[in-house]
Amino acid sequence: MITVIIAGGSGTRLWPLSTSKFPKHFLNLVDKDSLLQATYKRAKKLSKEIYIVTAGAGQVELVRQQLPDLDDDHIIVEPGRRDTAGCFVIALNHIQSRHDHDEPIAFMHADHYIRDVAGYTYSFKVADKISRQTGRIALVGIEPTYAATGFGYIQKDGLVEGSDFVHEVAMFKEKPDFDTAQDYVQSGNYLWNAGYFVGSVNTFLSTMGEFATDLKQKYEKLASASDKAAMEEVFLSFDKIAIDYALMEKAKNLLVVPASFDWMDIGSFGDAHKVSETDKSGNFTKGQVEMEGVENSYVRNAADDRPIAVIGLDNSVVVNTPN
Repeated sequence: MITVIIAGGSGTRLWPLSTSKFPKHFLNLVDKDSLLQATYKRAKKLSKEIYIVTAGAGQVELVRQQLPDLDDDHIIVEPGRRDTAGCFVIALNHIQSRHDHDEPIAFMHADHYIRDVAGYTYSFKVADKISRQTGRIALVGIEPTYAATGFGYIQKDGLVEGSDFVHEVAMFKEKPDFDTAQDYVQSGNYLWNAGYFVGSVNTFLSTMGEFATDLKQKYEKLASASDKAAMEEVFLSFDKIAIDYALMEKAKNLLVVPASFDWMDIGSFGDAHKVSETDKSGNFTKGQVEMEGVENSYVRNAADDRPIAVIGLDNSVVVNTPN
């Protein structure tokens, strides 16, 4: 299996810790490792061939600093942000000239927090196996734990013949309202869409050719570019669209593996608080902080020259950075 880590997000809801120059996947929000470093360690359990797709040359040096054993050929640089459809196209084009076109590729995101690495690797290996056997794209979907309105959902259909674990995909569902999300969760027939996709170059291209010809044309234009400058020009002509809309919602032959691991997309300080170690009052603190009468709060001081004093706050976020 080949792995591609998508590391081009900006994480604006975690400002001021996360900025355009230092997005959230480079932050050590929970552990000593950054989210990117933790994802890379998980990917190494699956594959020796790991590629990072990052947005813009400005982030390349951060990737090099955080993943020093990764050579430059395994860092794929997007000339500009064109959402995940652009990311998939540029990654497939890079990989097709270096690897067997029938070798499955696992696309994963750099900013997810996962503790159960064994369950994670098992789920992706199941997706790898079923994709090889069927020549179809296999997703890894997350078992919902609450009625989330911020995620898309995957509706499961019947089990794949010969499998008691892998399902056909009935359809994708947009981010629902709360009542609809409750119905989804209670039915047991829906999974959160975490953006995990497994398939070979040939599998992705054949799926594009059948269900998303415009996306395949973009790939072909990029693959036929004569040099780096031409590739950049072609890539920057792409519209910004997520792979979910550009391909996955159109495809009628997808499979899904229900995840066997815990999962969180740390998109806010509320999420960061949930997965961080807290004191008996429910507070997370880091850096020079003095508190009194504070409960259930996230207090982080990243500036050594300015201590923070917090008094009488509840359910609050206080973040101080050098900038």
